[in-house]
Amino acid sequence: MAISRILVVDDDLDMRQMMTQFLRQNGSIALPAANEVEVRQHIEAGRVDLILLDVMLGDENGLEICKRLRSEQDVPIILVSALSADHQRMEGYAVGADDYVAKPFNPDLLLARVKAVLSRTQRSASLVHRRNTNIFHFNGWSYNAKSSEVLSPDQVQVTLSHREMALLRVLLANPHIPLTREEIAKSLDVTGASQQSDTVSETSGRAIDVLVGRLRNKIEVTPKDPQILKTERGVGYVFAVDVEVLDR
Repeated sequence: MAISRILVVDDDLDMRQMMTQFLRQNGSIALPAANEVEVRQHIEAGRVDLILLDVMLGDENGLEICKRLRSEQDVPIILVSALSADHQRMEGYAVGADDYVAKPFNPDLLLARVKAVLSRTQRSASLVHRRNTNIFHFNGWSYNAKSSEVLSPDQVQVTLSHREMALLRVLLANPHIPLTREEIAKSLDVTGASQQSDTVSETSGRAIDVLVGRLRNKIEVTPKDPQILKTERGVGYVFAVDVEVLDR
């Protein structure tokens, strides 16, 4: 079972350290952030399974940050705030929060709420890169997310099927992170790729292996000795090269 990656967003250093340490002691990977810029840096860098977001972030408003994030992606968000009146909680839910925890809180209660949100939301939602205006560069290749154009290192356009493109997007959003076949299959469900007519219509483990093989045939120099999309023994697959993301 994969370890959850939780982003802890609080401008109070002591609170941020306490929460990250507690989550790490309880089996999660906790990533600290103090503001929206750091939040986006973590999201761009790789997978985030859940965000614990403080409502009052100095000069920044956690509600507005939640609203902007929710318009871009489906990563679960739990708002944390000393403001606990019913109308304040409703404001949190209105901007897309999955839960709302009032300060001061019992750490064990917070952990239970985190587990509950993770259990009812598909982890694959955070695997899918929602932004559609970026250009990705990897190992000499480039992928334009807006036009869905894939160019080889020789600047030759390579045609990918809908499911191959969806798989590539998931991998580009999670470089160097081993993904299970189940995670990949669920992420294709999120993109709607599993509903498209294609040679491989199921999202079984075998179907994912076939899909990975087809993508390798198009982006690897030697598909039988892949250097980009590698097999991770005992897990699944890993996109084993660096990915540079450029905003248009």
